[in-house]
Amino acid sequence: MEFIDLAAQQARLKPRLEAAIQAVLAHGRYVLGPEVEALERRLAERVGVNHCISCGNGTAALQIGLMGLGVGPGDEVIVPGFSFIATAESVVLAGARPVYVDIDPRTCLLDPDGLEAAITPRTRAILPVSLFGQCADMEAVEAVAVRHSLAVLEDAAQSFGATRHGRPSGALSRLAATSFFPSKPLGAYGDGGALFTDDDELAEALRCIARHGEAAPYHHVRLGMNSRLDTLQAAVLLVKLECFDDELARRRTVAERYDRLLAPLDVALPMLAPGNASVHAQYSLQLAGRDAARARLAAAGIPTAVHYPCPLYRQLALMDPDCSLPACEAVCQRILSLPMHPYLEEAQQRRVVEVLAAALKAEGHV
Repeated sequence: MEFIDLAAQQARLKPRLEAAIQAVLAHGRYVLGPEVEALERRLAERVGVNHCISCGNGTAALQIGLMGLGVGPGDEVIVPGFSFIATAESVVLAGARPVYVDIDPRTCLLDPDGLEAAITPRTRAILPVSLFGQCADMEAVEAVAVRHSLAVLEDAAQSFGATRHGRPSGALSRLAATSFFPSKPLGAYGDGGALFTDDDELAEALRCIARHGEAAPYHHVRLGMNSRLDTLQAAVLLVKLECFDDELARRRTVAERYDRLLAPLDVALPMLAPGNASVHAQYSLQLAGRDAARARLAAAGIPTAVHYPCPLYRQLALMDPDCSLPACEAVCQRILSLPMHPYLEEAQQRRVVEVLAAALKAEGHV
């Protein structure tokens, strides 16, 4: 059993993928080729914004976004304490300091009630994370940001294709960043990322930053970085977009089946916040005795993952010894991600649940 079955997807798309790759090999424009422009146009149309700026990966997208918003040394950016390291890492790479707030333990999303207390005179932006495939409470975040004149950058690395009250992730704030890492619902066959905005001036700055700060060939008007989406990856993503909606429907089916099969067990199922439609990037439940259950699943040949084993402020590279967020720390002890992808079959899911049920029973959890 695969945790994420990219081979099944590749088999479905193989002729179209090979044709798209061959087209790039034929024209030879491996960097910023026509497929990159076509992809940016398609992604912007899908999200419903004026601009999509592609880049090398999701972490770079966040860093470029922060730089474009003017975040730098001496500034603070509010982030959730529970996320992949790129969320806070990008803040530090931009020269600023991450300030952590707690999460809602049911959804694992940033709790907007903690924002006001985290704001200081140095606060420049809020970086909410749309985690595990569903959007953060962007309306509440935006309301706080407006009151305090703060920028908002949605970390949509796991939520491309999701919606909140019918509005797409990526269009819920002035600026959003996403990732096309292979395991994402829309993933490349290598690294990739993108930014989304309606702001023409900001879009121009972001594109400039991502291209060495270049305004014209060999004329550099600002410090930037080298972060470009490979043409081959753009070609792959264009093909994958053709079946993306079908795969999202399949993901919903898999998630709903897990919900039904797991309902009798002593586990906390993933909670979808009101108004959210998720792309189910992960299926992450919470349970007591997580590590013992995970070991039994592994012994049965069932792969799992822990997203994430410790809060960001406990990571050695980002250590903040004065920070303690109870919901973050509790979730880190209980979270477990099960196999999740569009091609997961019902029999496989039943096997996962069967082994998990036996593991819980063995540990005295019924």
